[in-house]
Amino acid sequence: MHYPPKVAVSKLVNSLKDVSARRIRQEFTGQINRAIMHGHLWSPSYFSASCGGAPLAIVRQYIEQQTRPL
Repeated sequence: MHYPPKVAVSKLVNSLKDVSARRIRQEFTGQINRAIMHGHLWSPSYFSASCGGAPLAIVRQYIEQQTRPL
């Protein structure tokens, strides 16, 4: 995903979660039980990572070479 460097990642994620939740609720009105989710569609947490524009092949190779914890 590309976004302006002046935009804080937290604000970007918050906006994406807000818009997607609104659209999902519009599309599936009546099928989503707000009581079960306490009015929230997404968790308040998120994960973000950056690879500095590295090619996907390099990122994939890096991930594949990671060792698993014991």
